[in-house]
Amino acid sequence: MASDLSSFLKDELANTLEQLLSKSVSIDSVSELDVSSLDDSQCIDVSAKFDFADISSSWHYYVPTITATKFEYFMLGGMGDLKEHIDDEITDAVNEIISNVCGSLCTAVNAQNFPDVSSMKAESQGSSIKECKDIGSTLKSYVFDLTLDGEKLPIYISFDDLIIPYLAEITGGEEVNSSGTSSSISAPSSTPSTTTPEMNISSLLSNEAAENLQLLFDIKLKLSVRLGTKNFLLKDILRWDIGEIIELEQMVNEPLEILVNGIKIGEGEAVIVEGKFGLKVKNIGNSSSRLSQIGL
Repeated sequence: MASDLSSFLKDELANTLEQLLSKSVSIDSVSELDVSSLDDSQCIDVSAKFDFADISSSWHYYVPTITATKFEYFMLGGMGDLKEHIDDEITDAVNEIISNVCGSLCTAVNAQNFPDVSSMKAESQGSSIKECKDIGSTLKSYVFDLTLDGEKLPIYISFDDLIIPYLAEITGGEEVNSSGTSSSISAPSSTPSTTTPEMNISSLLSNEAAENLQLLFDIKLKLSVRLGTKNFLLKDILRWDIGEIIELEQMVNEPLEILVNGIKIGEGEAVIVEGKFGLKVKNIGNSSSRLSQIGL
């Protein structure tokens, strides 16, 4: 069946908005959009094309006036007056935000190495101001209810049929399995799972190997996070002085590398935890692969 990208879309939408607007953002709910119920008269339509494997899918992000004006206001640091209507400056700000959301989504998905979603790329197709009532009925549209700095704000996203199988959690549609047939998504059973927890070492190794490994559990390993790397000539390094700005190869929307004893085991993003830097894990292997990576 197709890999489900729903959680990555919701996470990267919230995370990218938090980073760009410097405000807390959460996705409260996602539901199918009823265009006739929209109160806003205008919205900004940002079109994007996503390519991966043999799929080329067109998406439309519709940002209504109430949301678009808040986006530009917070991007400018919350200074000045909040605009009441969409203008060119707001359109440019929203277009930049959505472009970053699309880029972050591709980075997060590509880090998972899904067999059916490889080398995902996004390309902006431009933006325009349109009437909300003109949101196309040919695409399947959904409303993403955000909470931005404590205020409820909507974003509408329309998907074409090609991407629907990869967004089963959002659309409630059908997933496509490897045989080409489809299967309906059903609600999870209320019966408690009997699956053995991932960290049951005995399920990963033989009893003897598990006992030996447990003897190592109290050994301290050095955790570090790599912001980025770049090769420099020795002569350049010797010229550096206080105040020098060193440009790295890492893009600002790319995940940071999680290292244990200098070995990469996963990826994450920087967060602030009670005034200190922290790391939110975005991609990490299972226990068995982590043991193998660090040589245990």
